[in-house]
Formats: sequence, structure tokens, C-alpha cells
Amino acid sequence: MIKTSWERELNEQQFRAVMTLEGPVLIIAGAGSGKTRVITYRIAHMLERGIPQSAILALTFTNKASREMESRVKELTGRKLRSLTVSTFHAFGVRILREEIERLGYRKNFSIYDEADRLQLIKDSLREKRVSVEGVDLYALGQLFSNIKIGRLRWEDLTGTRTGPLAGGFEPVYREYQHSLKVFNALDFDDLLALPIEIFETHEDVLEKYRRRYRYIMVDEFQDTSFIQYRLMRLLAAPGEGPGKPNVCVVGDDDQSIYSWRGASYENILNFERDFPGTAEIKLEQNYRSTTTILDAANGVISHNSNRKEKTLWSGNKGGTPIEVFYPQNESDEGDFIASQIRTILLRERLSYDDFAVLIRTNSLSRSIEEAFLAEDIPYRVSGGTSFFQRKEIKDVLSYLRVIANSDDDVNLLRIINTPRRGLGKAMISAANALARKNHSSLWDAMGRLRYAQDSLFRDLGEDAEAGVEKGKGELDAFMTLIDFFKAEMLGNSSQKGWRLSQKVRSLVDNIDYWSYLVTEHGKNEKIARWKFLNIESLIRSIETWESDGDNLDPTLYPYLNRISLITRDDESGSGEGDRGKVNLMTIHASKGLEFPVVFIAAAEAGIIPHERSLEDGEEGGEGEGSLEEERRLFYVAITRARDKLFITSCQKRRRLRDTVECGPSPFLAEIPPQLITYHEADKVVESPEEAENYFALIKNKFKEGS
Repeated sequence: MIKTSWERELNEQQFRAVMTLEGPVLIIAGAGSGKTRVITYRIAHMLERGIPQSAILALTFTNKASREMESRVKELTGRKLRSLTVSTFHAFGVRILREEIERLGYRKNFSIYDEADRLQLIKDSLREKRVSVEGVDLYALGQLFSNIKIGRLRWEDLTGTRTGPLAGGFEPVYREYQHSLKVFNALDFDDLLALPIEIFETHEDVLEKYRRRYRYIMVDEFQDTSFIQYRLMRLLAAPGEGPGKPNVCVVGDDDQSIYSWRGASYENILNFERDFPGTAEIKLEQNYRSTTTILDAANGVISHNSNRKEKTLWSGNKGGTPIEVFYPQNESDEGDFIASQIRTILLRERLSYDDFAVLIRTNSLSRSIEEAFLAEDIPYRVSGGTSFFQRKEIKDVLSYLRVIANSDDDVNLLRIINTPRRGLGKAMISAANALARKNHSSLWDAMGRLRYAQDSLFRDLGEDAEAGVEKGKGELDAFMTLIDFFKAEMLGNSSQKGWRLSQKVRSLVDNIDYWSYLVTEHGKNEKIARWKFLNIESLIRSIETWESDGDNLDPTLYPYLNRISLITRDDESGSGEGDRGKVNLMTIHASKGLEFPVVFIAAAEAGIIPHERSLEDGEEGGEGEGSLEEERRLFYVAITRARDKLFITSCQKRRRLRDTVECGPSPFLAEIPPQLITYHEADKVVESPEEAENYFALIKNKFKEGS
């Protein structure tokens, strides 16, 4: 009997969650408690009970999660799942609209605009309403339009609130934007949820059709649902209507709600209990992932949040090594410590690289860690963001350096020839390409010939080429002169004797006026331009650190480029180094749902974890940042990614812009029970219980004295 075998495979609460199919069910699934297994078995149980596949709707948040869920149900039941609907919210919205959108006056062959299309339409709508695009933050305006559309804001609430897009004066632009979408038979991403709700609320027959079709509804990661997603689910589930209670099951954990800045609300768990009377609540508190030490640390931290459902994770995996906390002098020492620990544990415990994860609050913190991995020849992949060395602005600067080192590098030459834009048109580049092919030479060599071209050179290239070259000769000469000048500076007889490589790179960036290029490229949005320019400043600082290393006997351009060549390889395969994989370097947000034997939480400093905006804004939080309680939930998520070992680093000093600032440890560190922690001080390990208990206070006082 399948029920008997499941009873053996599931714990008591998991089994209860699987077998409870009728009525509203709220499953509070703590970190590592087997949530996916419960959902999978629950669907399998429905099918065993004879419930048609077509009557089941399972909603998830990512395509990867929906594919995994469907695959596991297939594996468990051995059935083909042609009629089962396992979908993301937005994909489900598209499914409804493909059937019903004509009721709103659209055609069925609608287009879905991506972000670039959407921003262009907003720009066109501004012009149509004779509003100057200059000075308008299109991204912020797009966020405002999104919040209006999904119901997070109303125009009447915005009038006079503050200057800029939120002053309410953009309502006519929004109406023009909406009108244009309909004229073009196009939808934006928010429409994929807003329009199905509009259809359901204005066409009762359509709503009833879908209610009859989907009689069993499940929602995964319910704490991450937004207000509009909850509305869609509530409409379909029909609380309090019909002959019996709605069969709707939501699975989530309010302690892992970390996406308020995307519109998610953990309060939907409270809304669910209010809207669906008689809800059966089932708590999954047994953690199958982490040691008792790690869970006790996580429980100690999250217990300081007041707005949460009471629960305590526990594990059968008793004991575990203490959490190791290190206070490095700066981010360079932090990267070295992490790399060194990975090397040591890798050899000592026969783990593979992909058993390690390094978690950071934001992508901007990755550079020093990547540098340390490069120095130690540790393969890694960046998840939840772009590797520091793969960001466009960094690749642009590195391409200049590669062309200076080797002007016959056609790939990098083509990348920089018009970055920043310098009027070298397509005709000029085409002529250079044609000449290079004809002479079997590099593009640089061909450009040199065109630079001093005589009429005879154009006989085989055509009149268009001649006109294009003549038009761009001045710009071509200026570009090649620039490269030749910095070739002499960095490789030959420098006019700036005594300057180090980092100073020459800064001079190059200033010379090409890359700052103005960034401002122009980003619509004069200085916030984005400044962030990208600060990345370049970080690159220059990393060169400074490298050339100041006493063990570096040749701090010149060629060794530097050789050093970073490994880091610029394509990481798409994600396998690397045979079966040994790569270390996972990722944001905490990107780590949600994952687990690793060894985890490092880097930069656990006040102002980073929790983010400074949450400290400034208290419970409300800032745009893009959560409240202080959400920041604590984020730290809780980071802790509970670890299975066996957890390391936390908190720098005493960190570079910000061109300054070095004193840092204090994250206040969340003081919320971890002190008996669970071992503290490192340089190469010294603090093991005495008395020392450990007072160590956090000593470090805090040390920071205060130094500031």
C-alpha cells in the first residue's frame, strides 16, 4: 500500500501535510524541512486518489522550480503528466490571456514587451505628452507605473508627496503608456497578472470556468507572493463560496520572506488565515540539512523578529563544529582568509569546490574575493549577478589594456574602437576589415594603412569605402595616437616616469573620458553612471593592491593581464575542473533554496548586513532594501544554507569610493548565542569560553576607539 510506504518515508507532520487534501491548508515549512518533497508527494497522492491531472494547479516562482517539481512527480508516480498544470504565476497568466484576452479588446496574438521595449514606450509616451525626457529617471518612472498597475500605489496617494516622479504629475503619461500598449496589442510584465484579474472581476462566467477547472490549488514559496499574486489566487480559490471549502494549500515560511522590494509580502500568510476560515495549519520544523549548532544560531537570530509565526527548527544531526567568526583587517585579508580556508578544508575533508558557497549582500562586494580566488587558482562561478570582471565597464577597460599590450588583438580592438563613441563609422570599419582580409593582416595593421591611405589603396575597396575613410580619418588618427601613446607609457619609454601601472590605467580612463560616456549611455542617470564608474575605481584599486604586494617581482602590464586571463573565461558551462566543479560565489538572495556543506558569509558588517538603508528607515525600509526585520530574515536565510560548517567574516576596515572607512560588526552577530562561536584573531583561534563570550564586545570597543 503506497500510504504505508509513505508513512515510513515521511515524518509525522510531512505525512499529515501530504494526506490533507480537502479544505484550506497552510503549511509553514522551515528551512531545510523537506518542503519540495511534501509538495511532490501531495500531488502524487492526489493522482493516486483519482483526482484528474487537469483539476490540479501548482504555482511556483521560477521556471526551474516548476520543472523540478514536475520531474519529481513523474519520477514518483511513473505517469506522463500531459494535463497537470505546474507553472509560474506569470506563465499561468499568459495561459489565461491566450484564451480570454479578446474580452478586453486585445487580439490573441499579443506581444509581451521586455524591459528595453517597455522603457522605450515610456520615453515615447513622455514625448507624446510633451514632457521633457531630460532629467527623468526612466527606471524610477517605470517602477512607479508598475506599482500603480499592480495596486501597490494609487495616484491620489501621490499628489504632493515629494518632488520627481512620485509627485503624481505623471498620471497623463501613464494613461498614454497604457493606451499605446493597447494600440500596439502589447503587454508588459505586470499585465500578465493584472489583466487576468481584470477579466475575472468583469466576466463572471470566465472566472467560474477556471474555478470549475482547477479544483485543487497549491502555491509554493507563499511568503514571496505579492499582493496581486495573492488576489489572483484568492479569486480562483473562491473562499467561502460553493458547496464546500476551497481546496487550496499554500506552503511558505515567513522567516524566509526577503523580497518586499519586489512587492512580496509575508503578511499574505495572515491574510490567508483571515480569508479562508477553518484553515488547517501544519508546521514542518524538523530540518534535514544543518547541524544543531547551525540551527541554534539561526533560531537565536530570528527569534529577535516580532512579526513572525512562532516555530523552532530542530535537527537529528546533533552537534556540529562551532561557527567560526573572523575579523580581518580589510577586504583583501578577508578574501585571502576565505581562499585559504577553502584550500585547507578541500584537502583535509576531500570535498569538491562546488561544496563551498561564499554569500555576499550585494554583487559589488565580490571583487576582492574574486581576486583572492584568482591568486589561489580556485575555480568559481558567480550566481545572482555578473562576475566583477565580466561587467561591461570592466571589460571595456581591460580591452583597452589588451589592445595596448597586443594591438593585433582584433576582438578587443573591435570592442573599444567606438567605446566611447568617436565617430568611426561602419564604412571605416568595413574598409579596414576588407583590407585586413585582402592582406591577411590584423585589423590594426589595416587601420594603419588607411590612416595614411593614398588613392591607389581604394581601387579594390570601392567608392563608398573611400568616402567613409576620408570622413573618419581624423578620428582614426586620434584613436591610434591614443593607443600608441599608452603603449609607450605602459610598455616602453614612459613620459610619466615613476608612475605605477594603476596610475597609468587611471590616466587612460580619464583620457578617454569614460565618465561622460557612462552618463550619455544611461540617459544622464548619474546614479547608474556613478555605480559603474565606481566599479572601474575598484578595478584600479585592485591593481594598486597587486602591484604593492612585496612578493610581486614584476608589477607590469603583461603579468597583470596574464593573471586575470583565467577569470575572464566563459563560465557558462558551470562544470569546470572536471568533477571538482567550482566554488559558488553568490548574493544571499540568489542562495535561497540552496544548500552547501560549507558556507562563508562575507562582509557581515553594520551598514552591509543589515543594509544601511534599513538602519536609517527603521521598520519601513527603503526602496530596494527591506526593513530591519527583513534584513534579519536575510541573515537567517544565509545561515541556514550551511549543512556542516559556517564561517562569518567582518572587516575592521573597508574601502568605499577612494577612502578607507572603519567598519563595525553586524549587530546580528551579537544575536548568535556566544557558546556556538569560535573567534579567530589573525592566526590565533580564541577557544576559551570566557574569551569567546567577551570577544564581540571587545571587537566593538576596538572599532569605536579607532574611529
